[in-house]
Amino acid sequence: MDRDESENGREDMLIDGQKQGNVSVPREFNVNYLKLYYAKLFPYADMFKWMSYGNDGKHPACDQSYFGRREFSFTLENDIYLRYQSFNNVLQLENSIKEKCPFKIDIGPVYSVDPAKKNAYAQSGDNVFTPVERELIFDIDITDYDDVRYCCSGADVCLECWPLMTVAIKVIDTALRDDFGFNHILWVYSGRRGVHCWVCDGKARRLTNEQRAAVADYFRVYKGNENSSKKVSLTGPALHPFLVRSYSEVLERFFETKLLPSQNIFSTEDRYEKILEMIPDKTATSELRGKWQTKKGSKEDINVVRWEQLKNTLQSGKYKAQGLRRCVEEIVFSFTYPRLDMEVSRHMNHLLKAPFCVHPKTGHVCVPIDPNHCDEFDPTAVPTLLQLFEELNIGGTRAEDDNEWDRTSLGQPISFFRSSFLQPLLKSCKEEMESSYKAKLQQSKSPLSW
Repeated sequence: MDRDESENGREDMLIDGQKQGNVSVPREFNVNYLKLYYAKLFPYADMFKWMSYGNDGKHPACDQSYFGRREFSFTLENDIYLRYQSFNNVLQLENSIKEKCPFKIDIGPVYSVDPAKKNAYAQSGDNVFTPVERELIFDIDITDYDDVRYCCSGADVCLECWPLMTVAIKVIDTALRDDFGFNHILWVYSGRRGVHCWVCDGKARRLTNEQRAAVADYFRVYKGNENSSKKVSLTGPALHPFLVRSYSEVLERFFETKLLPSQNIFSTEDRYEKILEMIPDKTATSELRGKWQTKKGSKEDINVVRWEQLKNTLQSGKYKAQGLRRCVEEIVFSFTYPRLDMEVSRHMNHLLKAPFCVHPKTGHVCVPIDPNHCDEFDPTAVPTLLQLFEELNIGGTRAEDDNEWDRTSLGQPISFFRSSFLQPLLKSCKEEMESSYKAKLQQSKSPLSW
């Protein structure tokens, strides 16, 4: 593509990108950019390998129908919704995405039969169409933290409140690995206001709905709603070891060093009254209110000063009741502990947006997040369609067999996905498949025992 042709094409795309149908869209997102993205950059082969879990090879234990029983859901322009899409191979998947140009791709479970043929099975009268395998998934959205962040609200997010998502990643990831023994965990930026987690170990994929609910409930601490003044109740003589670890290793320090100053949660009467409502002792709240209503000049951060006063008051000799001492921890948990969409995790048939999709409201690509370096993740610096389009234009044309993403900002996220997640996962799948196959062979050779 020469320079004149490139500039004209880009101008047309920008004009087209201002409005699609009756909906205004950001400059970073339009159909033409999306078509180019699907043509040049979307990692079809990697997604296929991931969703196949080793069943795309020639090993005698491979289930050749496995990938074809996976549900994909496409949301097209103007909210046209196509569920129960299925594909037998990577070429079918790639051709369908390029043809339909979905604004969003969701991934569902692996069913007992090809989901595209579900109606035929339904008419047979046999209830054979049922989900049989699905990653254990978690969905965490910053909008669920609106009562504890004052910099943004709704879908807006900034670098002051995004660390709440970082804390969620640290707490959940550590527990999934240390408490449940899972190894193959993928964290993905949702593209706008949250994070998604895919737990891909074989034992996680085969959990029943009841078992998924039990895992989700293990993480459940935040149980309030917008009408509850006290949303966290830490009952019992001692905290669960998981909660103790989360508090001591992540939550307490984050609350005191980051959240207090960034969100100014004690800076006004309206804000500190919300915290006083969490303390079930009128004498203690009256004492604190009296201190805070008397304004004294101080060079120290008022949020830090008032938090120390609250801790000293509740943990002093005057208030020895365990419930009051526990209030300090409950306040920290209320402000910082991960708030999960429990229903997404509990049921096998939930859809979740595919990694490397593009969010139509922001133009951001849904890139993986390294949980070991999640503090460094900046949602405002994630590649957009416009940015990728410009990077491709700068590089000019390349040979067909070259990886286009290597010369764009998508190169690093795809490399991370491959090396840190996909390769170890496939190695594990191969070992599990070989072990299972050998066990079956051994069993078939063994004489009957009574």
